[in-house]
Amino acid sequence: MTTTRKRSWSGRASPGPDPSVTPGEFEIAAARLYREVWGRAVAALTRTLGDLDLAEDVLQEAWIVALERWRADGVPSDPTAWLLTTARNKAVDRIRRATNLKSKERLLVESDSTDPLAEIPDSSITDDRLRLMFTCCHPALSIEARVALTLRTLGGLTTPEIASAFLVTDTTMGQRLSRAKRKIKVAGIPYEVPPDHALPERLASILAVNYLIFSEGYASSSGTQLVRRELCEEAIRLARLLVAFMPDEAEARGLLALLLLHHSRRMARLGPSGDLVLLEDQDRTQWDRAAIEEGLALVERALPLGAGPYLLQAAIAGAHAGADSFESTDWAQIVVLYGLLYERAPSPVVELNRAVAVAMRDGAAVGLDLIDRIRAEKSLERFHLLHAARADLLRRMGRNDEAAESYERALELQQSAPERRYLENRLAEVRNRSSLHTSESGNP
Repeated sequence: MTTTRKRSWSGRASPGPDPSVTPGEFEIAAARLYREVWGRAVAALTRTLGDLDLAEDVLQEAWIVALERWRADGVPSDPTAWLLTTARNKAVDRIRRATNLKSKERLLVESDSTDPLAEIPDSSITDDRLRLMFTCCHPALSIEARVALTLRTLGGLTTPEIASAFLVTDTTMGQRLSRAKRKIKVAGIPYEVPPDHALPERLASILAVNYLIFSEGYASSSGTQLVRRELCEEAIRLARLLVAFMPDEAEARGLLALLLLHHSRRMARLGPSGDLVLLEDQDRTQWDRAAIEEGLALVERALPLGAGPYLLQAAIAGAHAGADSFESTDWAQIVVLYGLLYERAPSPVVELNRAVAVAMRDGAAVGLDLIDRIRAEKSLERFHLLHAARADLLRRMGRNDEAAESYERALELQQSAPERRYLENRLAEVRNRSSLHTSESGNP
């Protein structure tokens, strides 16, 4: 009789539990392992079962069993294979109880194996995850559903974790996930990589979803916490997966580079009390140089493949990351890059960012004129950053009363507590300047 080798939570082979691991350490290690294996296990089971909902349900049941067994007996040498075997057995039990799914029962019985990974090589599991990514980001689903499904199925985040990240109730997020899965089943959304003619549109959807996940983590749209690091890191992990799946796609590389370059500033973006620190005031010694170097290398390797919106944004972030100080930033290069970005992806937000860069290159008055032209078009009237940028340029020019009005408008539109505190501090600053100027001029 052979004995199945186990591994401890430290990764060493172990015939039983590791007595040095405390219950708290076990929970932390289990959560980390859950994230590592969840996405590939869901993808493999979805391919076999043809049902995402069923795949998730049986894998969750298998995980509950795993926690009980592994806490007592130690972790198997291949936890993914263990989970897949247990989950497939539970799926067989469920299907046998469902009289209308006899064909699926035959499929599972015919393909039954003591080692499910023996019939699913690593390359196939990689393909499974790519297929699942395209399924979760199908254009037939709402953008909210795509984000939630991607975090749940590929990221392994629980429903409460996703709900917390997007500041909705667990019930609301659960309903959103259920509707999305039902839409996949009812609409017959295929579990496959789309054909070549449909690939650009579908890839764009995946990139957009990933960017939205990162953006919500990088600068939360509301609430007391500006940065949600777990969302940023999950978006980076998914971007790495996409680059591994599609290494010749310049925009996949561009997105990964963009996320790395933004995230490299994470330690410098908040002050000791959690308040926002703008780029010009950040301590650049706190920036993650390894992430910057990786991001810049990705940009350099991807540019010969094409220059799409994500890659151009990454090049802009790289220009900031490569500068020794805010004053030494190559604003002329950034203005050019924003011009190219506008050609490929025209939007008022890109125009606004270019106007700010022009202000840094040519002076606040020139940038303010461009921003006021954008403002006159009304498309960004409810975008708080338009008013915040305008207020900043007015402040630099000493036009404090006008700056105060723009800061007040930005505050009306901003829900994030850390960003509100920043705007409130700026508002108080320009009001004090205005009062001081009035006092010095002798006006009552």
